[in-house]
Amino acid sequence: MTALLVSHRFRAVYGDRFIADAKARDIALELLVLPDDPEARLADDLAARAEVAYFSSDVFPQFGKPFFSATRKAAGLKWLHVFNAGVDHPVFASILERGVRLTTSSGTAAAPIAQTAIAGMLYLSREVAGQTILIYGFGKIGAGIARLARLLGMRVIGMRRNAQPHPLADEMLTPDQLHAALARSDWLALACPLTNETRRVIDAAALAAMPAGARVINISRGEVIDEPALIAALQSKHLGGAYLDVFAQEPLPAESPLWDLPNVLVTAHDAATSDAYDRRINALFLDNLARWQRDEALINEVTKL
Repeated sequence: MTALLVSHRFRAVYGDRFIADAKARDIALELLVLPDDPEARLADDLAARAEVAYFSSDVFPQFGKPFFSATRKAAGLKWLHVFNAGVDHPVFASILERGVRLTTSSGTAAAPIAQTAIAGMLYLSREVAGQTILIYGFGKIGAGIARLARLLGMRVIGMRRNAQPHPLADEMLTPDQLHAALARSDWLALACPLTNETRRVIDAAALAAMPAGARVINISRGEVIDEPALIAALQSKHLGGAYLDVFAQEPLPAESPLWDLPNVLVTAHDAATSDAYDRRINALFLDNLARWQRDEALINEVTKL
């Protein structure tokens, strides 16, 4: 029997069904459940038994501390699965350093995030046919944005380290061509992970390279943009607007000028939210759980950060 660390909400909403689905795959599960009080901690003896931990979408942010407190006390923890795609937080580096396997839910939220990005675009400008969008980061989310943008009659420039042609892009470029591509883009959509290479890649110089009136969409990570430079470009009207789902500090501080700028749409880092979101993540985790039991390769495994 596999001891699985889960949140109290996961146990209440999905637990019985999840156990049944696992049993159908010949997997016997024991759920170790976090307390429903964010100030409480899982008993040491229970935490120590956890072999697998599931960082479900309800854990962040309120129950993050008790969850990772339990994982730290789980000396026999072998694998952690997370609901999101990004694992740039230092806690995940410490997980890998312990020799614990780490997998993400990359790809499960691509469709709602892409649709949300396009919704933000249409909020800022209802007519985009004939315009050019530069999509920085051309994984599943970036490709999803590209597909919808082309349906709206836009020209798509994709940007990633591997600039092989892509059927959803009119052209593919590498990051060293960023400023030249920005100079001919009406829109910049950021769909890249946060890495040392992408942190503040969109700085004052990059924003200045964009045509007057151009607009920015960020559904990746707030730290990809130099936020003060972005605010300055919006205040000066060099940029025509921005849709921002992510920020350098979250929640976005009440005193941030972004709240009051008329050409800015702000959402609360929830572009991935949809009715089917948890269902897709649970299905991926269950698939990986079966793979883990069979000692097969895991989907979306992260081996280094």
